[in-house]
Amino acid sequence: MSRARPFLKIAAAGAAAIILAGLSAVAAFEIAIARLDPPPLQVADQLSVTVLDREDRLLRAFTTEDHRWRLPITHTQVDQRYLKLLFAFEDRRFWTHGGVDMYAAGRAALQLVHNQRIVSGASTLTMQVARLLDRRHERTAAGKFSQILRAVQLERQLSKGQILDIYLRLAPFGGNIEGVRAASLAYFGREPNRLSLSQAALLVALPQSPETRRPDRNWKAARIARNRVLQRGVAAGVISRAEAEYAMADVVPHLRRSFPMLAPHLAEAELVAHPDRTVHHLTIDRNVQAALQTLATQHAGALGPKLSTAVIAVDHTTGEILAQVGSASYFDGERFGAVDMTRAIRSPGSTLKPLVYGLGFEAGLAHPETLIEDRPTRFGSYRPENFDDSYHGTVTIREALGHSLNVPAVAMLDAVGPDRLVGRLKRFGLTPVLPDDAHPSLAIALGGLGLTLEDLAGLYTGLANGGRYVALTHLRGDAQQRHLTGAVADDGKRRLMSPVAAWYVGDILKDAPPPANTRGGRIAYKTGTSYGYRDALAIGYDGRYVIAVWVGRPDATSTPGLTGRTAAAPILFDAFSRLEEQRVPLAPAPAGVLRVSGAELPPPLKRFGREATEASSGGFLQQPVVIAFPPDRSELEVGAGQQPAEPLLLKAEGGQLPLTWLVDGRPLDSSPHRREVLWQPNGPGFAKVSVIDAEGRVDRVTVRLQ
Repeated sequence: MSRARPFLKIAAAGAAAIILAGLSAVAAFEIAIARLDPPPLQVADQLSVTVLDREDRLLRAFTTEDHRWRLPITHTQVDQRYLKLLFAFEDRRFWTHGGVDMYAAGRAALQLVHNQRIVSGASTLTMQVARLLDRRHERTAAGKFSQILRAVQLERQLSKGQILDIYLRLAPFGGNIEGVRAASLAYFGREPNRLSLSQAALLVALPQSPETRRPDRNWKAARIARNRVLQRGVAAGVISRAEAEYAMADVVPHLRRSFPMLAPHLAEAELVAHPDRTVHHLTIDRNVQAALQTLATQHAGALGPKLSTAVIAVDHTTGEILAQVGSASYFDGERFGAVDMTRAIRSPGSTLKPLVYGLGFEAGLAHPETLIEDRPTRFGSYRPENFDDSYHGTVTIREALGHSLNVPAVAMLDAVGPDRLVGRLKRFGLTPVLPDDAHPSLAIALGGLGLTLEDLAGLYTGLANGGRYVALTHLRGDAQQRHLTGAVADDGKRRLMSPVAAWYVGDILKDAPPPANTRGGRIAYKTGTSYGYRDALAIGYDGRYVIAVWVGRPDATSTPGLTGRTAAAPILFDAFSRLEEQRVPLAPAPAGVLRVSGAELPPPLKRFGREATEASSGGFLQQPVVIAFPPDRSELEVGAGQQPAEPLLLKAEGGQLPLTWLVDGRPLDSSPHRREVLWQPNGPGFAKVSVIDAEGRVDRVTVRLQ
């Protein structure tokens, strides 16, 4: 025993030295990690700006500042078979090691000594993330040690899921493609959440040597690398041999695809409006947008060179824009494809005639079965003519609007008043542009002002909703908030026309014959052609959707023979058929609709015209008295808490002065020569406001004060 003691002492001393050396190495390792700068995680946040549709599907993406495609993605958004193959091929113990796989490192070292060459590597996904973040790929011992330090540092600061997400965003796939999502879109044209086994294996193989294995440049090398991943998956037991053999027979893509380019004009406008956002959420429906973009391109090609098309589709029950096609083809320079024609100010042609007649119905001047004259007529120095240079004599207003006759529309606007029409457009939230800021004239009945296609879509959204105001929006969060807060409710201050008047208009427009070679349906629609054949329009709606179509040249050059009925209406009907197979029925008639023949109408409504109007109004044109403000059933804020109620200005239109105002049956002091009066409410509650003109005609509204 005495002879063994010196040996034991030596062994103990050696062990202690080894332990101390190990502890010293650990301490040095810890010191190195502590002194290492924080990992440059901001690199992983430098992502492409993406524009998403209503279901978070990609509409368009933009490259980063360094011109790379690097799209946002998380490990929960990729196909699980891809992840299984990734771990089997790159890092089997990813979820358990601390950044460095000691087992793999030991195995690699033994294989190197035994074979005198590198047989397998020991790089973990965390080490690869460290290299991607540092933007360095050094194969030296010092470089590997730096990766190990950074990997351990990352494991201490981030979760495994966060590390995996960074790899999925930054892994190189050849050229300027980084990240598995960008690669999946570029090589397969699909999102990585559903991949074939062959596609998943290829995406695992490419980052190993992205430039030499790019499918669009060396598909043979890509196929060999893909098959190697599949074989490793069989060895690891994550896929069967039969699955691997089937996947190996799949063709490797030879080309790189373009990234989605849906709603390009709207996407660019969003970037300008919100430059601080990296993800933009729109109400656009990807499928509808793609279908209508294709439709616009096809029809423009058939119509002829230099002509472009624009289309807007709206869910008029919410105001959400489902598709917004700004041109026939964004990259078509001959058609000025980069110009967004949904927001260009153009003449609306005859598409304002429904509003003209609607205001006449609302004012009690006419009914759809009222007779009106279509004869050569002069309004001062203005003498309108019909599009076909012919006249139809005595027709009903239903026929006049259905056939888009010009003279009756101008006669109705003469009675309604051009100022009132423009004022109603402005009150509805639109900004009509008059030529050289001129005073509104009768020519606006035939398109003598400027509006955008988006304006017209909003206008017909009001018609489709019984005259109530529904603001259009393409922002998903905005649409959801408006829906939750009830902002799509009736806004009397911005009402387009009364529900009865709106229904009359829709009842006429739904019977307009469909264009040639198209399938008819229960669509209320109107066409328009601007002066000089510069713009062709068609706008229609059913019980849920509004679609507006424009055709023309963006440079406003005349195109002889271009009309709304022949050029735009076929696109409108085709768009409705692609949007939905079955038409949603139009809204039923509201209370107050008068469904009678012309012979059964009250005498003042049987015939419209200057003689008839003068006879029924005492020899001069007189509109019935209407309370312009406050609107019926509106809610008004008049004060809060102990503060006194704010006075309100009551306004009336039409009628014969003097006017008598009453609130809850009690008269207000008012000037006999004014149509406005100040009313001081007593406080919150409901109030009934009435006005009576000199002829005894009355209008009433009920308001809620809060």
